[in-house]
Amino acid sequence: MQAGKEHWETVYTTKATDEVSWFQPHAQLSLDLIKAATANKDAGIIDVGGGASTLVDDLLAEGYRDLTVLDLSAAALHAARQRLGMQESKVRWIEADITDVDLPGKRYDVWHDRAVFHFLTTPQQRDAYVRTVFNAVKPGGHVIVATFAEDGPQQCSGLPVMRYRADELHDQFGDAFTLLKHQKEEHHTPAGKVQKFVYCYCRRINS
Repeated sequence: MQAGKEHWETVYTTKATDEVSWFQPHAQLSLDLIKAATANKDAGIIDVGGGASTLVDDLLAEGYRDLTVLDLSAAALHAARQRLGMQESKVRWIEADITDVDLPGKRYDVWHDRAVFHFLTTPQQRDAYVRTVFNAVKPGGHVIVATFAEDGPQQCSGLPVMRYRADELHDQFGDAFTLLKHQKEEHHTPAGKVQKFVYCYCRRINS
C-alpha cells in the first residue's frame, strides 16, 4: 500500500507529533491494559502503529525489556527514536505495512494496536491483519486493539475508517480469540474535539 505510506510520511513530516489528532501525552488506558495482561518484564510486547506514540516511553519506564514498535511511517519512527535518545537502542523498530509483513511466529505475549485496525476498510486487509496476529502472538497471549467506536468519527486524517461496537470488533478476530474485556474511551484531540474509541482485550486460544 505505497499510497498509504506516502500519506503517513506526509502527515509526520508536515505536523508536529503532538499536533496530530490521535496524540496522547500518555496512553494511560493502553498502558493499564498491557500491565494487566502481563507483569513479566521480559514479555514480548509489540505496539502496532506505535509510530511516534509515547507508549513505548512509558513501557520502558515500567521496566519492560522486550519491546517492538511497528509503523508504516519512517518519519514517525524517527521521531520516537529521537525522543528516546540513548534508550532507543532498547527497542526493536520495524518499518512495515501490517497487512504485508512477515513477523516471527509465536513471538509476542502482548499485541497492542490503537487506531490502525480501523483504517483497514476492505475484508482482504482485515483478514491479512488477523492472520498476522494469529501467527505472531503466542498461544495464550493477549491482544489489545482499539478502534473508533460506533459513534466515533467517520474519517481520520482525511481517510475513511471503520467504526465498531465491541462485539463487532471481536467478531473480526473470530473464535481463535477469547474476549476478556472491552472498554470505551473518550479521546480529547489536541484541537479540543472528542473522539469515541472502543478497546477490546482478548486472549489467543492455546493451540
